[in-house]
Formats: sequence, structure tokens, C-alpha cells
Amino acid sequence: MWPDMLRLLLPFMVWSTMKTILLAIAAASLLASCATTPTPGDTRDSFMATLKTMCGQRFEGGQTYAVDPNNEFANKTISTEVICSAADVRMPVKVGEDRSRTWIFTRPATGLELRHDHRHADGTPDKVTMYGGMAQPGGSARSQAFLADAYTAQLVPGADTNLWTVTVSEDGAVLTYRLERHAKPRAEFVMKRVAG
Repeated sequence: MWPDMLRLLLPFMVWSTMKTILLAIAAASLLASCATTPTPGDTRDSFMATLKTMCGQRFEGGQTYAVDPNNEFANKTISTEVICSAADVRMPVKVGEDRSRTWIFTRPATGLELRHDHRHADGTPDKVTMYGGMAQPGGSARSQAFLADAYTAQLVPGADTNLWTVTVSEDGAVLTYRLERHAKPRAEFVMKRVAG
């Protein structure tokens, strides 16, 4: 009687064991796919992280394009050093011997912001200072475009459509700053990393 019963129960026992094994394999596959599928991050955070990998580095170059080729940047060396703090990333910009400009990148809750801080030699703010705007959608860990805000539009006549694009090359050796106005190129500076 027991052998006959075992023969009847054996297929159910095998099926039950196989079902448990198949469920375990399916669960393991699901967990593995969740663990390997990257969660898309916020490119604004990634861009700030990229800038922070450059802390202490110096870049030097010059103007590669300008609507007015005889502007104040023409034929001058342009350089910067990346200075990082918990609150921001600053790039004091030296144009020839002029040290009046600093690019400031911050990551407030509302987005990613670029400001242009202009100062006189004694450190007092210029009347045209702290203009800039917020990063637009579609940026990456290596490039972000910042559209002029309302403050900038009031401060700088004609700058309401300004778009500043800051790009870091894949190897981190080249820093490019480009300005467009009315969707047309206005100026571009390209700086390469230098020792010291």
C-alpha cells in the first residue's frame, strides 16, 4: 500500500519541488536585473561632481571666437583655477592682468546655477555683477547650458536670451565657455589644463 501511495504522490512532490526551484530562480533573476540596471541620475548633480573632480586644477587659453574680434578679450591669455567649497565651485577668471571676474556654480534646490561675479580691484562689486541663470534641461555630466534669468535681463540690456554653455572634455583637460545671444554665437573661450 505505501509503495502504491508513494508512486501516486511522487509526481506531485517532484512538481512542488520544481515549482519552488523555478520561483527561486525567477526571484533571483529579478533581483539581479534590479541590481544591474542603473538608475538615471540628475545630470546637474553629475556636472557638479565633474567640476569637483577638477578642484585645484588650473586652465589657460584664450578667446577662440567673438562677434566683435576687437573686444576686450582679444589676444589676451585667459586663465582660471577651480576652487571648491561645500557650498559652490568658483572659477576666478584672469583676462590678461584683469582679475575682476569669477564664475560661480551652485546647486540650490531649484536647480543648477551659474553666476558671474564682477568686482573692482578693491573688491567692491561692479554695478554689473551676479548675472547668470539656471541650467536648462538636456545637459550632461560634462556640459550644461545656463539661460539668462529675469535679473540678468534687467541688469544687462539685450541679455534676456543669453545662453552660457560650460563644457568639460571627456578627459577633463579642456574647459570651454560659450556665450550665445538670440541663438547665435557671441563668444567662446577655450582653456586647457596646465601644471601647477
